[in-house]
Amino acid sequence: MNNFGGNWTESKIEILVEYAKAYLSIMNIYATKYKWKLLYFDGFAGSGFIKKGNDESQKIIIGAAKRILDIDNPRSFDRYYFVEKESENANELVEKVISNYKNKIIDVANTDCNDKIRSMGNFLRTDKGKKYKVLAYIDPCGMQLNWKSLVALQELNVDAWILVPTGMGVNRLLKKDKRISDAWLERLEVFLGLPKENILDYFYSETIIPTLFGDEVIINKEEKAVEKSAELYQARLNELFKFVTNPYILKNKSNSIMFHFFMVSNNKNAVKIANQIINKYNRL
Repeated sequence: MNNFGGNWTESKIEILVEYAKAYLSIMNIYATKYKWKLLYFDGFAGSGFIKKGNDESQKIIIGAAKRILDIDNPRSFDRYYFVEKESENANELVEKVISNYKNKIIDVANTDCNDKIRSMGNFLRTDKGKKYKVLAYIDPCGMQLNWKSLVALQELNVDAWILVPTGMGVNRLLKKDKRISDAWLERLEVFLGLPKENILDYFYSETIIPTLFGDEVIINKEEKAVEKSAELYQARLNELFKFVTNPYILKNKSNSIMFHFFMVSNNKNAVKIANQIINKYNRL
């Protein structure tokens, strides 16, 4: 069972489910008319249940997989594809969740999400794949999503909800003194799809102060690095997809930003609906 916490854990699932219901209501009309197949793709499916809180006040949250599988009205998806890299979580997902939906076509892949996203992109470009419309949920707990994986979905019929670890991931690697290890810089490059020079120039500036003994260089890290990383990622998403929502901002109990939750699509109306849902939850 996955261990995680915060009211936002439930909120992002509620946002996804609310959007999925709207998506299926609209597609119920058009999928029949145009003979489309509807695919739900979950890149970090987990075990199906999430533990929230400590032992004394622990709460079990039903994960996104079961919540989506439970949607039947006005219709369900034609196929479901769940990816979970951790074998223990994948097995639990199958045993405690998937096994209860024998009337639905469900695949579970115990592998790396990035591989399956790229495979999905390749499939959707085939004659058979062009008949599919996809709702994707990409919800890593860290920086496991590679930028090249999202490139594989460019110009396709995919609405994707993406959780971006701006505070929990990117900002933690951006050391205040700019002394970032090569391993961390490489991780930032893979995640953002940018060379390290561009990343460092974006988040840092230098001030030169003349002194009696020569110039002193002062390193300045961007004060609002978390917000800036969200702006950067949103701009990068706009290079791949025609439309990107405003983010749902996920904060911890100390009011520090941990994640930004975006939805991307090549359909204007899809993002309009998603923004309405996001705006509602950001006001809560």
